[in-house]
Amino acid sequence: MNKITLFFVFLIIQIGAQTGISVSPPRVYFESAAGSSNTQKITVTNVSAENTLDLAVSLGDWDYDEKGENNMYAAGTLKNSCASWINIKKNDNYFSLAPGERKELEVTLTSPTINQDKLSAHTAVLFVSQMNPVDDVDKKGAKIKVSIRSGIKIFHRTPEVVKRKIEIKDLKFDSSKKLLNITFENQSDIWTDGKIITDIINTSTGKKITIDPIVFYTLPGNIRKISIPVEDLKDKGSYNVSVMIDYGDNETLEMGELNFNYE
Repeated sequence: MNKITLFFVFLIIQIGAQTGISVSPPRVYFESAAGSSNTQKITVTNVSAENTLDLAVSLGDWDYDEKGENNMYAAGTLKNSCASWINIKKNDNYFSLAPGERKELEVTLTSPTINQDKLSAHTAVLFVSQMNPVDDVDKKGAKIKVSIRSGIKIFHRTPEVVKRKIEIKDLKFDSSKKLLNITFENQSDIWTDGKIITDIINTSTGKKITIDPIVFYTLPGNIRKISIPVEDLKDKGSYNVSVMIDYGDNETLEMGELNFNYE
């Protein structure tokens, strides 16, 4: 007897060769004052060559864990949720797309007249879910049913100038694993994205080890823990590490420094 499995996939464009959907853009940003409405468009495309897809639109909440992975919740669960502010046209809640066909969804966000939670930033996620699973086979050749769910992250902020600050809380080097472990906090009032730039110098020889920048995404109040592999560290000696978190212009930089011995 063949195993039948139903897959729900978040932020996956295509599975196998049988079915797939593409959503663009993957993130939608709104900026509006209290009581104002704003509309933006999302394009959904059926990239399948064979299958017509029956699709449904729904809303939920999300946040990040300390590693930057996505957590999903029912709409209205989180205190910073704006899911209830979002409206989709009735005809766009359920629709079908033939192979290669695309459709534009209008997403309207109306912020409440009174901001009762006093937060400057709110989020939600819009799901586009396939309602008619299609036949496929897994890597072992077993028959499966495949159904796609793709998510678009929605961000809303007020137009007022708000505080933006990233602060490094801890910086350590694990010699046994050759990992630079950094912990930092988003102390901003809005989401803050950026990159971590790391340089490591052997203080005896002057030899420099450059690490590829790491991109990160955070929401207000997030504490992020990132382990940076230092695979090119081979020579024993004393080292100096400088870490720069770039999350905007020259006035929004956070610096950290660490000295360690590698034996």
